[in-house]
Amino acid sequence: MATIRRPPRGDQRTGPKLEPYQVVLRPLITEKTTHLSERQNAYTFEVNQLATKTEIKDAIETLFDVKVAHVHTQNRRGKPRRYRQIVGRMRNWKKAVVTLHDEHRITFY
Repeated sequence: MATIRRPPRGDQRTGPKLEPYQVVLRPLITEKTTHLSERQNAYTFEVNQLATKTEIKDAIETLFDVKVAHVHTQNRRGKPRRYRQIVGRMRNWKKAVVTLHDEHRITFY
């Protein structure tokens, strides 16, 4: 019996179309990310939670004029915080670690 396959539907995303400056919110510069950028040519950014890996790759390539090799993402949960008797939480956020090709670099400072 032959299997009937559906044709691909194209873009599966139903959210809004994001511009490159809406995808990348800010670079994360810490000791650990500086070590990553110097030794492995990988840079860390806080990105929009609705952004996909391909959108992150396209945004980094257009904003910084570099060639991206890999994109790894993490959805980070907000930490619990307290102010006197009020208990709250920080907001959830998305982190992207972008690895560039060997010949490309990004300078933040």
